[in-house]
Amino acid sequence: MAKELIRLSDLFMQFDDDIILDHINLYINDQEFLTLLGPSGCGKTTTLRIIGGFQTPTSGDVFFDGQRINDVPPHKRKINTVFQKYALFTHMNIFDNVAFGLRIAKVPEADIRRRVDEALALVNLSGYGKRSVHSLSGGQQQRVAIARAIVNRPQVLLLDEPLGALDLKLRKDMQVELKRIQQQVGITFIYVTHDQEEALTMSDTIVVMDKGNIQQIGSPTDIYNEPKNAFVADFIGESNIIDGIMLADGVVKMYGKKFPCVDKGFAPNEPVDVVIRPEDIDIVPPAEGQITGTVTDVTFKGVHYDIIVDFSGFKWLIQTTDLSPVGSRIGVKIDPDGFHIMKKSAYSGRYGDYSSYSAEYDALNDAPAEEEARHEE
Repeated sequence: MAKELIRLSDLFMQFDDDIILDHINLYINDQEFLTLLGPSGCGKTTTLRIIGGFQTPTSGDVFFDGQRINDVPPHKRKINTVFQKYALFTHMNIFDNVAFGLRIAKVPEADIRRRVDEALALVNLSGYGKRSVHSLSGGQQQRVAIARAIVNRPQVLLLDEPLGALDLKLRKDMQVELKRIQQQVGITFIYVTHDQEEALTMSDTIVVMDKGNIQQIGSPTDIYNEPKNAFVADFIGESNIIDGIMLADGVVKMYGKKFPCVDKGFAPNEPVDVVIRPEDIDIVPPAEGQITGTVTDVTFKGVHYDIIVDFSGFKWLIQTTDLSPVGSRIGVKIDPDGFHIMKKSAYSGRYGDYSSYSAEYDALNDAPAEEEARHEE
């Protein structure tokens, strides 16, 4: 059974009149890879900084292995941090950068050499000890920053947007590397990002945040397949989110028509948000479709087409390997398990219509994310 390592209890954080964290509760298990995910300003970085001891909450408590650590300074916590700006010492070679913390702690030189060599091997930089920081690529510098953090043998490693400065291909490579390193060293990673793919690729647990609140906590598959509200559905992947009415268990009504689904437990005739992922929609001839619409936009994405279809003024995104040209009439079919029914929330009506669809990759719009916890009970 997983052992709880960190608990955030009723954390509240306020700057002037701005509420950054609104009484969040979260626990993090030993050896877990947990990601705080959300848009800029949602509170994720603030949460990370409170765990690291760099900020003190307005109210609430932080527990580490059962002990309250609100007043413990950062250097006395068994926690290290890797920031987006790696802050390597440019006047030192790679070995001395990694060894810096050990020398401060007056570790014997023979132990330092062994531990630094082990840390560099772990991040695939064996033999790089005598090189200068300037001779390394961005990805290699990031590996040095990770080696410098883990050489001190912390119980927890905090990572604040560490891949933000890397190009898209290198980011994907480093996602795999970070997960490998975490599993190999067996310590807790708490990772902050606004990139959904990073969160889905690496995490054991994802904490989705918005406006200082935790919206949902779960595994990547739970978060993707069973979003709790329209914000989570939209933020994690692409989603068509349509107004519907849950007539009864297993029957939802949209566009005046009934559709079989697998959801249950709603009140009869309860208004709901209906989520349909773009990859769960089959294009068929209009006569065979559950509903019919007109194709308004087609973008070739290499493996598939992104097709925008107008259904009664609401535009859906469909991802398919079959081309339907702009202007064509198509039908669509959705299997019962392709519907996910959510209760109405404050986010209802704000997402899921692709009228202003942009095919640009989110990666091209990376802005340094701001602020941000988990296991709410």
